[in-house]
Amino acid sequence: MSPTTQGALVLIVTLFMLVSGIPVAFGLGAIAIAFLVLFQGFDAIHVVAETFWSGLDEFTLVAIPMFVMMGAAIGSSPAGKDLYEALDRWLYRLPGGLVISNIGACAIFAALTGSSPACCAAIGKMGIPEMRRRGYPDDVATGSICAGGTLGILIPRLSPSSCTVSPPKHRSAACSLPASCLA
Repeated sequence: MSPTTQGALVLIVTLFMLVSGIPVAFGLGAIAIAFLVLFQGFDAIHVVAETFWSGLDEFTLVAIPMFVMMGAAIGSSPAGKDLYEALDRWLYRLPGGLVISNIGACAIFAALTGSSPACCAAIGKMGIPEMRRRGYPDDVATGSICAGGTLGILIPRLSPSSCTVSPPKHRSAACSLPASCLA
């Protein structure tokens, strides 16, 4: 079978799977496994297990539930409300003041964690309800968290341990930033 025919077959089956209403993750996973077996044979099935294991074997994934719990704790305690009340008083003259503060909080949190999902979960848990209480539309509240959450993957993680453990010639320029002391 030519590569063009293989590509067309994969495209047609993928479009059919997406239109059928099956959840995207399960549909694409089933397509990937089916075509792996079809094109490479049953000997290549061990690649699936290795890929799952290598994707879940990262230590950084352990921290995401902790960030979600931290966001839940801040969101249910008066700390989140007090923070947004202070920010509202400080930024009330600016149009979209709390949107700006959400993106700033996401930038700081992203610099500390380097994780977009953790940033969205932690800041969004307290930010979205407070913005709703202050009269912001739902799409603006969630959009500011989503926009700020993308900073998690763009801003390099600042960690003092990476600055102090590494030899001086291998240290990054970020080691001299004051934000690296916050982690």
